[in-house]
Amino acid sequence: MLKVNEIFYSIQGESTKAGLPCVFVRLTYCNLRCTYCDTEYAFYEGEDFSVDEIIGKVKSFHCNLVEITGGEPLLQPEVFDLMNRLCDEEFEVMLETGGSLSVEKVDKRVKTILDFKTPSSGMAKKNLFSNIELLKPSDEVKFVIGSREDYEWAKEILLEYKLPEKCSILFSPIFDSLPASEIAEWILHDKLPVRFQLQLHKFIWHPEQKGV
Repeated sequence: MLKVNEIFYSIQGESTKAGLPCVFVRLTYCNLRCTYCDTEYAFYEGEDFSVDEIIGKVKSFHCNLVEITGGEPLLQPEVFDLMNRLCDEEFEVMLETGGSLSVEKVDKRVKTILDFKTPSSGMAKKNLFSNIELLKPSDEVKFVIGSREDYEWAKEILLEYKLPEKCSILFSPIFDSLPASEIAEWILHDKLPVRFQLQLHKFIWHPEQKGV
């Protein structure tokens, strides 16, 4: 059984799949407490679902793109079976993880998005950088930027680990904090090979609306 916070059908708001219809499976629990977290309701709230029940619900939306998110989805061991099963059913599966837990057991067919925590999150010391060695070209690394310090820190990690040679890199501003144009100008000035992204769902719907 898995503790599930919500399963919903929406527009993918982030990543290289932004703009596409997607089914989201948000699992309960998180081992981090980021200052800018926008899904605190997933820390504890949820109902028990079997893997079969989750897959049945996902199939009901008739959408091939599925994202497993949280919370921190890797806290529940059964998530690996869920991802394996979804891949076997020929779904295109994405996993968004906070980067503090190993992705070694994640099915290689899954697109993993490592959300490494920047200094303003208060959780930067929790980053497990050994995960970088496990990245596939189809994976993505995300940095949420809330300050110039965050940007410079992310740039340093980018260069130290030669991340652009491994996979796609996402720079995402904390919603309604720094002007998006400011971060975009920094990226252009430094000629960083990264994808600048906004959280599309927060522009389509109210920023605090659940289930989108």
